Amino acid sequence: MAEKYLTRSFDPAGPRSFKTYADTGGYSGARKALAEMTPAMVMGEVKAAHLRGRGGAGFPAGLKWGFIPQASPAPKYLCVNADEGEPGTFKDRYILAHDPHLLLEGVVIVSYAVGIHKAYVYVRGEYEELARRLEEAISEAVSQGALGENIFGSGFSLNVLVHRGAGAYICGEETALLESLEGYRGQPRLKPPFPASVGLFGNSTVINNVETLANLPGIILHGADWFLGLGKPKDGGTRLYSVSGSVVKPGVYELPTGTSLREIIFTHAGGLAPGRTLKAVIPGGLSSAILLPGEIDVAMDCDSLAAAGSMIGSAGIIVIDDGVSMKTVLDRVTKFYAHESCGQCTPCRVGTSWIRRIVRRMNGGGRRADDLDRIARLAEAMKGRTFCPFGDAAALPVLALIGKFRTELEG
Repeated sequence: MAEKYLTRSFDPAGPRSFKTYADTGGYSGARKALAEMTPAMVMGEVKAAHLRGRGGAGFPAGLKWGFIPQASPAPKYLCVNADEGEPGTFKDRYILAHDPHLLLEGVVIVSYAVGIHKAYVYVRGEYEELARRLEEAISEAVSQGALGENIFGSGFSLNVLVHRGAGAYICGEETALLESLEGYRGQPRLKPPFPASVGLFGNSTVINNVETLANLPGIILHGADWFLGLGKPKDGGTRLYSVSGSVVKPGVYELPTGTSLREIIFTHAGGLAPGRTLKAVIPGGLSSAILLPGEIDVAMDCDSLAAAGSMIGSAGIIVIDDGVSMKTVLDRVTKFYAHESCGQCTPCRVGTSWIRRIVRRMNGGGRRADDLDRIARLAEAMKGRTFCPFGDAAALPVLALIGKFRTELEG
């Protein structure tokens, strides 16, 4: 079994307290950063580690931080994206449930590197219990000098607040998250300007998701070379793969970045139930293009999946067996995106609505010969024409389903 870091000390009985976390080396990375490294050294180490964002786009975290203007006297903010609304994805919840102090230590490290003194954790509305646990962990950390004023006697101070969302998928998009956090309707902003220059309350803002920040303590404590050794040369570390659907052992698996999709399904997740055969796999959450059984010998990393015509996204793997109708899959995909579209952009608002209407009519017995072609034209019209990637996220899985399962969908 490959070396684990993120889940090495998870307690199935519940979240670790400050004491249990510290007793196993917790906050050693933050202590090292604050006592032995300059902010530039911390940022350089993260860049060297090739830590790519674990939220969907896979953008290098250290490079993202480097866009924050350091000379400006204006306040800077950190927003932790714990919204996790992508269907098939539940790995950030896993961290919050088992090891909230791992996230908080990462928050301290990135805040020190960038010069941030106020951070917000934006938690998905349905994660009520996890938000409460996180608030308890923050209180613990403050009482032990790991957060708040003069952290570990270093002179660096950081205030962390938890903000509960209202359960809107669109608020997983970084600028919609900012709008929601400011008290407005959760709708994306036009970019540029990007959050690094004009973010929360008009100030420079770093936005990373939970899993991304949870990797920071290990990188700082053990070094970039150690982290790269866990993964691939340009995509370091392990990843948390959420596996659901038609497998014997659904769950969250921490494996080296680049582990093959076939190995994850058939070795770690136990394969399919007896008597069932593989029909398709959604590899990176519902917004990623579906793969056929002959396409699963692919490394689960950003570049490899992009080359295969899909994307790693949130690494939420949904396994589909031969007993599942692809008409059902298309129905659920289109229902979700029509419901979750914020309605701000006309191509997305109208496109997802009309696609949903056509699919409902098809399933109700009112099929027309050109229905799939009509759906494909609507999906193509959404791509690249919206404020945020939601239009593409709604279009790509639909186009992949039509392209690979047209005969079944027409039947």
